Amino acid sequence: MPSELFESIRIPKERIGALIGKSGKEKKRLEGLSGVKLEIDSESGEVEVQGHGANAENFYSAVNVVKAIGRGFSPENAMLLIGRDYLLDIIKVSDIVGGSEKALATKRGRVIGRGGKARETIERETNSKISVMGKTIAIIARPDDIEAVRRAVEMLLQGANHSMIYKFLQRRRLEGKKFSI
Repeated sequence: MPSELFESIRIPKERIGALIGKSGKEKKRLEGLSGVKLEIDSESGEVEVQGHGANAENFYSAVNVVKAIGRGFSPENAMLLIGRDYLLDIIKVSDIVGGSEKALATKRGRVIGRGGKARETIERETNSKISVMGKTIAIIARPDDIEAVRRAVEMLLQGANHSMIYKFLQRRRLEGKKFSI
């Protein structure tokens, strides 16, 4: 007998359009890839994910795709979460830097960097995707890379120099090449 899986997720109303897509294209694509059914309330931002007979891995992948789109990722990047190749990690900035709105804005800006350079460098060095939205920083990365991305982001939030982060990531990449021969 197929199992019933259900989860309700609230995403920002301004992200509902990205989840649904033009003429429902993204919603249908996610339902087709994962075997779930999505019920979306565009007024409240409430998204119900129902897994009638879907396997648990696909169900939870679909839940993560919805969360990722809600945290600012494009549907294309969020769809990387279908399967086991990529993971989603969401960091609450206030957990690291406190709650002042000015501090949050400053620290988010450090992660993005001037002209987006810091985020682009971290993404390039770790083959990841980073979204900075509201009070969170979300990461999509491979299991082997997710901890390094999280560490780099946390170091920036705690005030580390950008050059120190770039060296950390380059050292990690070079050490990985030594062991992959």
